[in-house]
Formats: sequence, C-alpha cells, structure tokens
Amino acid sequence: MKFHPAGNKIIRNTLLIVIATNIIGWLFISNSCFSSLITLASLVLLVLVLQFFRYPDRQVKLNPKHVISPADGKVCVIEEADEKLHLKTKCLKVSIFMSPLNVHINWVPVPGKVTYSMHKEGEFYAAFKDKAADENERYCTAFQLADGREIMANQVAGAMARRILNFLKIGQTVTQDMEMGFIRFGSRVDLYLPLDTKLNVKLGDKVTGSQTIIGELS
Repeated sequence: MKFHPAGNKIIRNTLLIVIATNIIGWLFISNSCFSSLITLASLVLLVLVLQFFRYPDRQVKLNPKHVISPADGKVCVIEEADEKLHLKTKCLKVSIFMSPLNVHINWVPVPGKVTYSMHKEGEFYAAFKDKAADENERYCTAFQLADGREIMANQVAGAMARRILNFLKIGQTVTQDMEMGFIRFGSRVDLYLPLDTKLNVKLGDKVTGSQTIIGELS
C-alpha cells in the first residue's frame, strides 16, 4: 500500500509513539492484560492513521465536458446557491462530505487554468452542517474552462480537520489527473458549477474522487 506524502510526518510520529508506548507498557506495567490492551489500542491507532493517508492507484479518464468528483465521500448537498467570493453569481452547488475513513486526496474536477486561489480563515463546525460551507475555514480555487466560464472548488475544514493543503497556483494549467490538495481528518468539498450542468449524481450517492462523473457541462 502506498501512502500520501502529506502524511509522512504524522505516520512517522504515530509509529514512534506506538513503539514507545508498547516498550513502556511491557517494561513497567506488571498487569499483562492491561499491557495487552495498550498494545491493541496503539495498533488500532496506527492502522487508522495508515488507512487515512493511503494513496490509491487510480487511472483517470480525461474529458473536458465532465466534472469529475474532487473527493471520495457522500453527496450531502445539491442546491442552487450564490457564490459570493469570486464568481459572484448563482451556481449549482454540489457538496461532498468526507468521513475520516475516506481517502482525503482532492483532485482537480475540470481541465483549465487556475484563476483564483485563496485560504479563508473560519470556524470548525461539523463538515456535514449547512453553515460549514460559509463559516468554516476553507481553501477556495477557481478553474477557467476552455470556453471562458469558471467553476469553484472549495476545500472546507470540519470539526476534526485542522489542516487544508492546496497544491495549485494562480495561472497554472491543470488537468483532471492532477491533485488539487489534501485535507486531514474529516471534511468536505463544495463545487460551484454552471446552472445548466447536467448532474449525474443525487443526494446520498457515494462518489469516488477522480472516478465518479458528477455532471456534464453544456
């Protein structure tokens, strides 16, 4: 299994903690049952961290008319909404909630050029709540399509997510097989699409980042 570079430091530190905890437990705790419980708990922690930063090998089918899912998770919002930061227009909003068990890599949803990139400070409400989209800390990225239209993809922090990584820069040309970023420990991604986008998903659908086609652009 491959692991994402964003988790290298956390994986290393977790491994050191597990080793140190078990050494202390077996050397200084006389109760073998309690020592076994410590070992079990530490191994569970290590497995959870490793699976969180797993790096799946996925083949991406490039199609400029498709909006691919930027994240693994579940579709939790589909509605018309005003995008007020950059697009400043009414859009079709599709939100994907990522639980701590999902892969947390974020992919570029459409090919084009990065025209806007901003980290916005905010709160850390549970990512599945409606107010999280406007009030939580987030990283907002706009992509300009070949026809000049733009879409937004906002990486939104959640109650557990305290670190949003974004790998893109303004002016950069991107394709759908590139990573947009990474969010640590539970979060969501909000897509702001043209109103005439033909959606291929519905509320509650489970989607796979870089694989599921969210919608088709007119």
